[in-house]
Amino acid sequence: MDIDTRAETRKRISRLVSIGIVAGTVALGMMVLYRTNHYPRTDDAEVFANFIGIAPQVEGPIERLNVRDNQLVKQGELLFEIDDRPYRYALERAVSEQAALEGQIADERRRIAALVSAVSVSQANIHSAEADVANAEQGVSRARAEWTYTSNNLRRLEPLLVKQFVTVDQVDLARTSEAALAQALKQAQSRLQLSQAELNSALSRHEQAKHAVTTLEPLISQRGARASAVETARYNLNNCRIYAPFDTRVTNLTISEGAYAHVGQQVFTLIDARTWWAIGNFREGTLQHISPGMRADVYVLSQPNVRLDGVVDSIGFGTTPDPDVIGRLEPGLPDVQRTLNWVHLASRYPVRVRVKDPPAELFRVGESAVVVIRGH
Repeated sequence: MDIDTRAETRKRISRLVSIGIVAGTVALGMMVLYRTNHYPRTDDAEVFANFIGIAPQVEGPIERLNVRDNQLVKQGELLFEIDDRPYRYALERAVSEQAALEGQIADERRRIAALVSAVSVSQANIHSAEADVANAEQGVSRARAEWTYTSNNLRRLEPLLVKQFVTVDQVDLARTSEAALAQALKQAQSRLQLSQAELNSALSRHEQAKHAVTTLEPLISQRGARASAVETARYNLNNCRIYAPFDTRVTNLTISEGAYAHVGQQVFTLIDARTWWAIGNFREGTLQHISPGMRADVYVLSQPNVRLDGVVDSIGFGTTPDPDVIGRLEPGLPDVQRTLNWVHLASRYPVRVRVKDPPAELFRVGESAVVVIRGH
C-alpha cells in the first residue's frame, strides 16, 4: 500500500473517530439532560427535624435534672423535677377545704331533715288549726243563732208583761237565758279568735321552716369551685415533674440543678427524633418531575457513602419574592426600581423528603445533605 492510500485511510479513521466522539458526547449530554430533568438532584439541602422549647407550667427551683446535653431520651422518661412542696401543701389545703365543705353540707342536711320534719309537723298543725277554726266558726254561728232567738223572744215578752199576758218569772227566765247566751256567744267568738291566731302562727312557722330548707343550695353550689380547686392543685403538683413527650434529643441545655424555672420560660430544647427530613431546594423547572410519594436518596456530608431511603412528603408553594424583580410591596404603591437584570436566575422551592428509618446517631439539624429524586 502506497503512502497516499495509507494517509487516506488514517484520515477516514480519524473522521470516524471524531464523529463517534461527537455522537457519544451528544448522547451522553442528552442522557445527562434527561436524567437531570427526570431524576432531579440537588446538593443545596439540609437535614431538618421538628423541635420544641420545653417550658414548665409551674414555677420553682429545679430540684432534680435528669438529663444531660445532647442525650437521646425515650418518650415518658423524666427530664427534670421542680420542688413540689408548695404545690403539695396547696393540694392538701384544697382537699381539706373540700372536706370541710362536705362536712358543712352533711350538717346542713341533718338540720334540714329536722326542719323538714318540723314542716310536716307544722303542716299537721295547720290542718288541726284549720279544723279548730272551722269548729269555732260553727260554734259562733250556733251561739249567735241561739242568742238571736233568745233576744228576739225577750223583746217579744217584755211588752206582754205590761198587759199581764205573761208572768214576771217568764220574763226573768227569758232575760237570764238571753244574758247566758250572749256570754256563750262572746266565748265562742273568743275561741274563734284564738283558733285563728293559732292558725296564723302555724302558717308562719310553716313558711319559716320552708324557707330554711332552701339554705342548702348556696353550699351545694360551692362544690364545683372546691372540686375545681382540688383538680387545679393536683394538676400543678403533677406538672412539677416534666417528662419527655416523645422520643427526643436534648440540646441547648445550659442550666443546672437549683436554677429557678419560670412558667412558660424555655429551659432547653427538644428535637423530635421520631421523624427527620432533608429539605432540598430544587429549581422551578424541575418541579414538574417531582410529586409527593416519589422515592428519593438522601446523603449527608458527614457520611457521604451512606445512602438513605426517603420519600417526598411535600413541595413548597412559596418563597420570599425577589425585590429586584417585583420591587417591594409596601402600603400605598409598589416600589419598583428601574433596573435591568441581564441574568435571570431560576427560583428554587423547598422539597421536603422524609427519611425512612433514620439512624439515631447520624442526623443533626442543619446538617448539609444531597437529595436525589428516584421517581415512583
